[in-house]
Amino acid sequence: MNYIPVIALSELPANSSKSVRQGQKTITLFHYDGVVTALGTACLHMGGDLGQGCVQKLEDGELYVTCPWHGWQYNLKTGLAPAGYQDRQAVYGVQVENGMIRVSEEPLSPAFRAVHENDPLADLRNLDYQVTPGSLNVLGISTTNMNRDLPRPSTSESALQAALDFAVSEFGASVRMIRIRDLDFRHCEGYYSRHEQACTWPCSISEMDPGDGMNEIYRSMVLWADVVILATPIRWGNASSLYYKMAERLNTVQNQITINDRVIIKNKVASFIVTGGQDNVQGVVGQLNSFFTDLGFTFPPFNFVGWSRGWIAEDTEHNFERFSRSRYVKRSIKELVTNTLKLVMQIKQMDVSHLQTPKPKISEAGTLSQPEGTS
Repeated sequence: MNYIPVIALSELPANSSKSVRQGQKTITLFHYDGVVTALGTACLHMGGDLGQGCVQKLEDGELYVTCPWHGWQYNLKTGLAPAGYQDRQAVYGVQVENGMIRVSEEPLSPAFRAVHENDPLADLRNLDYQVTPGSLNVLGISTTNMNRDLPRPSTSESALQAALDFAVSEFGASVRMIRIRDLDFRHCEGYYSRHEQACTWPCSISEMDPGDGMNEIYRSMVLWADVVILATPIRWGNASSLYYKMAERLNTVQNQITINDRVIIKNKVASFIVTGGQDNVQGVVGQLNSFFTDLGFTFPPFNFVGWSRGWIAEDTEHNFERFSRSRYVKRSIKELVTNTLKLVMQIKQMDVSHLQTPKPKISEAGTLSQPEGTS
């Protein structure tokens, strides 16, 4: 077996790792417990850089490197995944002579990627499961937060429920309500900042945690809904913080457009309900419109219902009562639903197999990058 010098041992201090080039390949060196080992750098899952992964001992007492993209793990010495998995990363031979690390030209053990059955995210990966040409599925998303043990009336959520009820009674639509406060999901963890390909569909967090509650949003919004009606209160002149928590995790949808020229949201319509005791309804709607159009949604004319009592209305105990009595709100909800559903019936007939989309731009370093503000 031919061994090729790569770097000096002094460049790989104890308890560190380093990715190096060896001919046409990139390998990662590890220096732990007084031993230098070498594995293939690209994770077998989706190509994450193991050189950026953390090293830790697992329950079997062995050292493993964890891929920073989706958490796949490999034994530093054997390349094997933890017990229960058959995957094995490529393992290279290592010699240390005269202060120089030498690595075998070919792996001693080749890489092996096992077949993973019973994929809990298979329905998200298989986008052949889509709405049908004749479906009329309306998804309501409430971003109102409240104490589950102390429920209270919500103007935005009650309006959303009225909208869904009207969609059923007037149009025979199928409806679902998702209350984001009932979903237990993690904040976006910024995998796009590691590498544009690390922000995947499904979301990197979903890859690591199939039980993450955001997967219900992905299934309902991307796979099931023809229409999304989102309702939010106004919080300090902005949408609910729960909305922003959800929006950050939807970067996985938008990122597919700019990185892979792949549009996931097609022939779908969105509209909004914005209510609160503060001003800035139009500012909140402007942000919602900007974000949802970047995902691929279409909007009907007059695509929001807004209601606010203004900045100085401190008698908030009267908010829900006055909202419930408002003839404007009752009429506007019906108009919003009517405009939204009539539009989706039209655009569902459109051929969107070849959409013109924002293309990735090339940075000065020659790598892909997104338009500003999308990370």
